[in-house]
Amino acid sequence: MRGRVLGVDSRTGDGVVAGDDGQRYTFRPADWAARGEPEIGIEVDFETERSHALSIFPIPATPVATTGPAALPANAPRRTDRNKYVAALLAFFLGTLGLHRFYLGRNGSGIMMLVLTITVVGALVTAPLALIDTVRTLFMSDDEFARRYG
Repeated sequence: MRGRVLGVDSRTGDGVVAGDDGQRYTFRPADWAARGEPEIGIEVDFETERSHALSIFPIPATPVATTGPAALPANAPRRTDRNKYVAALLAFFLGTLGLHRFYLGRNGSGIMMLVLTITVVGALVTAPLALIDTVRTLFMSDDEFARRYG
């Protein structure tokens, strides 16, 4: 039978399991057939003898995808911890230094822009790139921004 551990006495190790049949079953530490100690809330598989649970084994939890595209329904909005308006402001005011690229997790291109800005010719190259990044970031949809930088 399957069920869930409802409680365990920390002094004695005795506990209670709620079975899928709606009944409650008591157990002793000797009935726990796995390594470690029982934890409240874990799902278990066990045998019964009247109102006693025997040979209790925890059921391994199946991994659940919590991040990434597979975890989201097709129509769910994507989320990111970065803000596109902050990125656009960084690109506009400090874009020649590449700080917006660091903010967006694009460290390689951020270092490239920072190194190029040291020279006058490089600053002439990074200034238009920063302006383009500002406009592109502002006109990008929230979903596209989250997909690229999430």
